[in-house]
Amino acid sequence: MSITQNLTTSISSSSSAFLAPPTFNPRSQVSLPVNVKSVNICKCVATPQEAETAYKTKVSRNANMGKLQAGYLFPEVARRRNVHLLKYPDAKVISLGIGDTTEPIPEVITSAMAKRSQALSTLEGYSGYGAEQGEKPLRSAIASTFYGDLGIEEDDIFVSDGAKCDISRLQIVFGSDVKMAVQDPSYPAYVDSSVIMGQTGSFQKDVEKFANIEYMRCNPENGFFPDLSSISRPDIIFFCSPNNPTGAAATREQLTQLVQYAKDNGSIIIYDSAYAMYISGDNPHSIFEIPGAKEVAIETSSYSKYAGFTGVRLGWTVVPKQLLFSDGFPVAKDFNRIVCTCFNGASNISQAGGLACLSPEGLKAMRDVIGFYKENTSIIVDTFDSLGFKVYGGKSAPYVWVHFPGQSSWDVFSEILEKTHVVTTPGSGFGPGGEGFIRVSAFGHRENILEACRRFKQLYK
Repeated sequence: MSITQNLTTSISSSSSAFLAPPTFNPRSQVSLPVNVKSVNICKCVATPQEAETAYKTKVSRNANMGKLQAGYLFPEVARRRNVHLLKYPDAKVISLGIGDTTEPIPEVITSAMAKRSQALSTLEGYSGYGAEQGEKPLRSAIASTFYGDLGIEEDDIFVSDGAKCDISRLQIVFGSDVKMAVQDPSYPAYVDSSVIMGQTGSFQKDVEKFANIEYMRCNPENGFFPDLSSISRPDIIFFCSPNNPTGAAATREQLTQLVQYAKDNGSIIIYDSAYAMYISGDNPHSIFEIPGAKEVAIETSSYSKYAGFTGVRLGWTVVPKQLLFSDGFPVAKDFNRIVCTCFNGASNISQAGGLACLSPEGLKAMRDVIGFYKENTSIIVDTFDSLGFKVYGGKSAPYVWVHFPGQSSWDVFSEILEKTHVVTTPGSGFGPGGEGFIRVSAFGHRENILEACRRFKQLYK
């Protein structure tokens, strides 16, 4: 038998794992011994089934994790983007999907962080653990800057590593025996954290919803504010204004209705104000502008979209002393216990930056960057308007909500990515109410925004 025949016979009887290992390179060369007489046989022995099976513990998986549908929205968008890049390695892909800031953090802010960082290398400037609730000067500055005349005090404020993290900490406070209500569509972290906590039933594929969550439909027909009279009583109401993804900012009248609904039903509102500095006009920037809100609401916010802190990580949550559980126990005391148990406080370097943000120079710098993103938003809105689309948002938020009636959001996402190399976000990823829409983020360099809009016009002209 020849060497070639010998090798072919042996390989054909080998396991399929040998034929295609993870690092297999079809262009690699196989070197054979010069002395062919020394080649007797080439054996490939299949690994016994028992050895291939991974060791398993006796710990059961959290059944609630199994309820989650597919991957979390934004990692899934990133995965599809990466697949697209493999298919088109030379394409200039423009990302207008995940709401990640792109412009540099103003120097007045980074210099404060650098100074704090350098001080840590000295005996005089070193500091270790800080207060879990945040440094007193920062809590005081947040209270005076954002809640100066609203009766919110510095000890009502808990500084954190971001609003998204606080959403999960709040879920721990409320536990599994509560019913949640969310805007539909809404930021997916609200629903996913509810599922993980065990507050929901199973996913109902026919309606694309989890059981035991009240989905408050927000669409163009109702001005993106839900009909509160049509929902069953929830314990906790997640409400984001300006809304992510629709970009709608609730009016004073609407938020007054929401607060009154919470009072009438004994519910608690978790109000996400992460985009409040983008509001144009006289719409409320805080839920605490509404009389009586301190008795029924918590507010969470973030530096991410104000100061470009998406990677720096800094936010805060306001839990008023007046907010009480049904037995009269203060909610703030339980949240404080969770913070002290699960968190060691925000980075002292991040907090130095956060304090600099609230100086007169820092506030001006933040407003300038926000103004830049809002100009991007106007460019995107004008583009889709000129193409005949129904466009929402874009005035009080860095997101544009574009309607593609009768089409699947993921199909539209895929078509745009395939034909323009622009990443957007499918509306259905924010809930069933988002089907037929895509969200376009205004976070991007100006040249990328202009190029993306040129490609949109080329595709839909």
